[in-house]
Amino acid sequence: MSKNGTVSMKIAFSSLAVIAGLLAAGTMLSSCSTQNRASNMSADEIQDPFESTNRAVFSFNKAVDDAVIHPVIKGYRTVVPKPARTGVTNFLRNLKSPVRFANQILQGDVSGAGTEFVRTAINTTVGVGGVFDVAGHEGIKYEQEDFGQTLGVWGVDHGPYVVVPFLGPSSVRDYAGYAVDSFADPLRWYLHNTDREGWYYAKLGADYLDLRDSLMNVLEDLEASSIDYYAAVRSTYYQRRNALTNDQIGSVTGAALPDFDNDTY
Repeated sequence: MSKNGTVSMKIAFSSLAVIAGLLAAGTMLSSCSTQNRASNMSADEIQDPFESTNRAVFSFNKAVDDAVIHPVIKGYRTVVPKPARTGVTNFLRNLKSPVRFANQILQGDVSGAGTEFVRTAINTTVGVGGVFDVAGHEGIKYEQEDFGQTLGVWGVDHGPYVVVPFLGPSSVRDYAGYAVDSFADPLRWYLHNTDREGWYYAKLGADYLDLRDSLMNVLEDLEASSIDYYAAVRSTYYQRRNALTNDQIGSVTGAALPDFDNDTY
């Protein structure tokens, strides 16, 4: 086996081990938490056994946002006009279409997979590589899909709520899903196997910048209207994730936090 092949295998086994560990930890912690709660606990009730730690990380992230991230985003908005920023969002979404298509199939949503295929075909060709959302203008709307949602469709609970430095709030299930999506992304495999890792990391940076641009106004409005900003973000996150999993995103009231695919805070 070649050196590159050996490295790829090591990466694969390491990634799978991490993912399996995350899922196992989530199942174990969710089970322990459930045993300590009343037997009539709702399946959608938020599990936040690490709340004190999460709040500390949340405060750290907010300080970083105020000091670094938001000023960078404001500079980005000043330099790059809105139509160009929209083109960046469209292009990044188009790059992730294989992952969304695969998750639609895994969820048994054949109609959704067909819609994703048509969107990708139109935007990649007529939309100049996805820069222009021609399909969206024709009524073929973008639908966010990820492996965290797929796990939810399969009946896997959120598990504990966690806040990660710089990345922000999510759940063990959804962060595990994000790891699977990242690992399985065909673009990642192509770039790593052709010694173009730098392009992949540049894409991750663009993803993060685009995500934070989409979040800044939403978060500022949510903070201004909340007595407990941490609890408000946590509640909104769970509402959105449940709505996405059940294909009911239009029914969510209040602020709608993008996640993971425009897409984790």
